[in-house]
Amino acid sequence: MSIFPLPTSDIADYYDLGRIRPEVVDTLRLVNRLGQERFAPRAEAVDIDASFPVDNYRDLAEHGLLTLTVPQEFGGMGFSLGEYAMVGAEIGKHCGATALTFNMHQSSMMWSRFMFDMPNLTPEEKAAFAPLRERQFRRAVKEQGIYSQPISEGGTNWTSKPAQTYCVKVEGGWKINGFKKFASLAGYCDYYSIVCTEHFEGIAPRHEDTMIFVVPKDSPGLSIKGDWDPLGMRGTNSRDLILKDVFVTEEDMLMPKGIFIKTMPHWPHMMATLSPTYMGVAQGAYDFTVAYLQGRITGLPPIDRRVYGTKRHAVGQMYVKLAQMRALWAQAFSEAQGYPTKAQVMRMYAAQYSVMEGVQEITALAIRTCGGQSMLKSLPLERMYRDSRCGALMLPYTSEIMEDYLALLSVYDLSEIDDVKTDTDSARTSLWRGEGGTSGGLR
Repeated sequence: MSIFPLPTSDIADYYDLGRIRPEVVDTLRLVNRLGQERFAPRAEAVDIDASFPVDNYRDLAEHGLLTLTVPQEFGGMGFSLGEYAMVGAEIGKHCGATALTFNMHQSSMMWSRFMFDMPNLTPEEKAAFAPLRERQFRRAVKEQGIYSQPISEGGTNWTSKPAQTYCVKVEGGWKINGFKKFASLAGYCDYYSIVCTEHFEGIAPRHEDTMIFVVPKDSPGLSIKGDWDPLGMRGTNSRDLILKDVFVTEEDMLMPKGIFIKTMPHWPHMMATLSPTYMGVAQGAYDFTVAYLQGRITGLPPIDRRVYGTKRHAVGQMYVKLAQMRALWAQAFSEAQGYPTKAQVMRMYAAQYSVMEGVQEITALAIRTCGGQSMLKSLPLERMYRDSRCGALMLPYTSEIMEDYLALLSVYDLSEIDDVKTDTDSARTSLWRGEGGTSGGLR
């Protein structure tokens, strides 16, 4: 049974297009067309097989979307963080796994772009940074290279202590040893952006010794282990990445030593870029529910289910939740910048929480409203429901951590926070600390 293409919402249903650049509008419509005609029809097989959406990435590359956030002077599209978020959400409407892995690739591009422009870099640091980022942008534009950005290390809260994956200086470069958990795109990307800590004899690992290297997929000593059989987001292929004496040189740096820890504390929105995927999943679930109740799903009997008051009531609830989520989320990403204000950061934390919890509420209500058929894997709601639960679990901005951060920033001054001891203080080094924040982690 084929149910595609599915009726979906238009971007004009939830964006004021007069406030969006024409080239961004065109890109959003392109992504919607690709989603309806290609991504959504492939999503079922990607989910069932837990297989990477290779064909979707061919489509993304063919239309230049892998360079979405690469600066225009390097041949990219030059989209801002907020504009990227809108595109990621449109992909997520049709295939969550594609949108989530697309974020991993774009994050490496955005780190190279936005951190270079931070005002706290010295002229010497920018001079060292410039050729490194140009190399990565060239790979993305000319090679259509795909990047993975694995950070988590399994059993270790990477927001509260230096990366356990480490490098040691050797002749001509460094050797990296370690392990990355949930390495999305494992085996399917061209390059891995590896966050690690440089080790020195007699000195305990320190955040200020954090380094990031770009490791080609065929590097000796790099291997992929384990199976990938999760609840949701099964197409991300987020298996374990093992690094054993992987040799890298200075040219393989994503950015010079010390810049990541120096700049990341002042770009907290960069750690909220998983949320566009789930904003898209929520919209996709709502769109399907409306079309299902209208009897407009190809391959299913054209039954008008709108006659039931309980179902109309549920759709009204879904729309209110969706509109609330999107309004806060869109506002937060429209404000994304280096050195944000406390109010901007709190809105971003609230948006992250609202999306990651709200998408689960919306998909659960969609399942209940559409009834028994919605449990079938041949229809997308079952997959969307499982995918939706994954967002709230993803570091560094899990729902639990967002609750803690919002509470702290609401009732304490920044100078008091370090003295507040609770069961979540181990995760608190990813908390924004204001313009004077130091590099005690991703803060």
